[in-house]
Amino acid sequence: MNNSFKQGADAYEGYTLRKKLTLLLSAILLVIAALYAVGVGSIQIPIAEILRTFVGRGDPLSRTAILNIRLPRVVAAVLVGAALASSGVVMQCVLRNPLASASTLGVSQGAAFGAALGIVVFGGGVVNPAAAASAIAIDDPYIVTICAFVCGIFATVVIIAISQMKKEIGPGGLVLAGVALSSLFSGGSTLLQYFTDDTKLGAIVFWTFGDLGSTNWRELLILAVVLAASMIYFMCSHWDHNAMEAGADTAKSLGVNIRSVMLISMGISALLSATAVSFVGIISFVGLVAPHIMRKFVGNDHRYLLPASAIAGALLLVLADTFGRSVIAPVILPIGALTAFLGAPVFLLLLFKGVKHSG
Repeated sequence: MNNSFKQGADAYEGYTLRKKLTLLLSAILLVIAALYAVGVGSIQIPIAEILRTFVGRGDPLSRTAILNIRLPRVVAAVLVGAALASSGVVMQCVLRNPLASASTLGVSQGAAFGAALGIVVFGGGVVNPAAAASAIAIDDPYIVTICAFVCGIFATVVIIAISQMKKEIGPGGLVLAGVALSSLFSGGSTLLQYFTDDTKLGAIVFWTFGDLGSTNWRELLILAVVLAASMIYFMCSHWDHNAMEAGADTAKSLGVNIRSVMLISMGISALLSATAVSFVGIISFVGLVAPHIMRKFVGNDHRYLLPASAIAGALLLVLADTFGRSVIAPVILPIGALTAFLGAPVFLLLLFKGVKHSG
């Protein structure tokens, strides 16, 4: 009996050790990718010079390029990737739907409509002949960001209100409500684009491309605070989420208030996603792909899945942005289009493998 118990304990320790090693390895890969991304650009900066700059010993040119241009972009990729991936993990859990993400709730589409509203109604976009790539710039990014954030949150408020007014609605009903809202916001964005002039139309399209280089340190601080607070709540609620992974009946038998956990988790996830999207524009598939990748390595235990997915989301976005800046330099490919193009086949592959495994 004692030997069986000891073998079981050793097996469990080995199992958790593999998960911890996966987290450590992923974090190391993220740091290496981030350092490499900081060095990539019109001026190639070696990692040694980057490290010297971080300790205040770099030359003035490198210091300007790193601290004012490249580092904010890389930090934005890390924070946005982590935010979208961690919110995707929680949405997939509480909705019990492997396709759940910010787009399922209509958060991304709501943010896109809000940005279009800010550009068209409040004049947030202008032609800027000095712009390097597309000659389109966001004239008042704060108006656009606020409108995108408000409309993204509004989508979630509507879904939560529907769930409260119609008590019997389940996770599938909430997903359908999100799809309906997505269609509504997409139609509204199309109408705004149809009736606006070429200048504002260009600004709307530019915003929907996604742009990690448009954020400043103040916006990154806001996103970091929201991400940290959300992660603290998610980690403190990991037991509830693990119980919900086992099914509604099991969670109820363990004393989990499913509706309360669902609404609070969805609200915080939507807040996190809306904050990220409102600062950088639409970035697709990170919140879907990253959690599914890490489930292959760490399973469904949210003590490990949540931080692993956040790291994977950050790593995916850093790599995608680095690729977009270097593949046809000095032209920078739009990060939103790039993640959609690269993420769709990866996600389809994950779905195919999942269906094949289950069959």
